[in-house]
Amino acid sequence: MSVQERKQRERAERERLIVATARELAEQQGWDAVTTRRLAERIEYSQPVLYSHFRGKREIIGAVALEGATEMAAALRAATSAADGPRTRVTSLARTYLDFAARNPAVYDALFQLDGGLAFANEDTPEPLKDAFAALLESLGEVAGDGVHPGLFTETFWAALHGLATLTRARRLPPADSERRVELLVERLAMV
Repeated sequence: MSVQERKQRERAERERLIVATARELAEQQGWDAVTTRRLAERIEYSQPVLYSHFRGKREIIGAVALEGATEMAAALRAATSAADGPRTRVTSLARTYLDFAARNPAVYDALFQLDGGLAFANEDTPEPLKDAFAALLESLGEVAGDGVHPGLFTETFWAALHGLATLTRARRLPPADSERRVELLVERLAMV
């Protein structure tokens, strides 16, 4: 291995450590607790080293969001690939999405609530974000209905899931009815 390859590998490892530490700190204490000073202390590197990888917290949030999008896409595909038939697939997709949001609140915030400097819904959208949407579209496109654009239907269903995830987390919805909400969403919106 050349010196250059070793340096590149070490740099990539430091970036992974920064992102993992930011994610862990955000999950434990919220995004307000994630500062470059605290990250530098936790990973035992100086703040200039952090800034050599990320220009600031915004880029770190973006990196966490991209990592989260990859994980979400994998979870959605795993859940829907094991499901038999459109209704089971859409129900599994909805449950998995809501479970991901509940189990990874800081990642979910990085993806959909905070400014991570990422472009959404245009040609500059990073691949992990496009792939997470594609993971939704793969199952939802088949149930969009006649004359309904699959992408538009997926956006609408996704918006409903996001609303459920956000309102449930904020304790605006009673948790006892979570499963019935998923059933209603699948029955009435997806009509399967």
